[in-house]
Amino acid sequence: MRILIADDDPQILRALRITLTARGYEVTVAADGRTALDAATRTHPDIVVLDLGMPGLTGVQVIEALRGWTQVPILVVSGRSDSWDKVEALDAGADDYVTKPFAADELLARIRALGRRAPTAPEAPVVAFGDVVVDLAARAVTRAGSTVRLTPTEWRLLEVLLRHPGRLVTRETLLTEVWGPQYTTDTGYLRLYLSQLRKKLEPEPGSPRYLLTEAGMGYRFAPEAPAAG
Repeated sequence: MRILIADDDPQILRALRITLTARGYEVTVAADGRTALDAATRTHPDIVVLDLGMPGLTGVQVIEALRGWTQVPILVVSGRSDSWDKVEALDAGADDYVTKPFAADELLARIRALGRRAPTAPEAPVVAFGDVVVDLAARAVTRAGSTVRLTPTEWRLLEVLLRHPGRLVTRETLLTEVWGPQYTTDTGYLRLYLSQLRKKLEPEPGSPRYLLTEAGMGYRFAPEAPAAG
């Protein structure tokens, strides 16, 4: 069984990797949220174990992004003991919550319980809209069967939107995740790259059906074209 562990504490990562590997699990580790998402699309874990207070993307943001394409069991292991933190994580899509410090036996029992719920086959993070197919794991895009070449920035922007189907992604969130926190006011970047994406992926770039603008707020990926009217 494959387990992805995401935590910014290297001692916890090392201890969990040793403990779980010794019990026959195949373990992948990540020290931040962005790396955790990349590892999830690459390795298709059977269980995800993650902390909430990671740099870059928070644990809750990682949960929300994962839930955009997979129902893999998620176990939060966090030093935050307030009920609000637990509720927020569970509402975002986590399956269980363990507070640090924790007993190894309890954690293993929780993992075994979640393992009984794990999908029998890995889920493929493939998103299709119109005549476009996006394979998030392979980082490949096709349109009407032909390969669409995206720049690294175009790909990252598309990936963030697709991982939040139907939901508003604010301009600040997109700028932070794609370019970094120092670019949160550079909205010109977003307009430019969204325009380029629409030219490559939309049936009518001037009247987008899938990569939508939410005026004054941000952008949204509409999995299905809105009805006319």
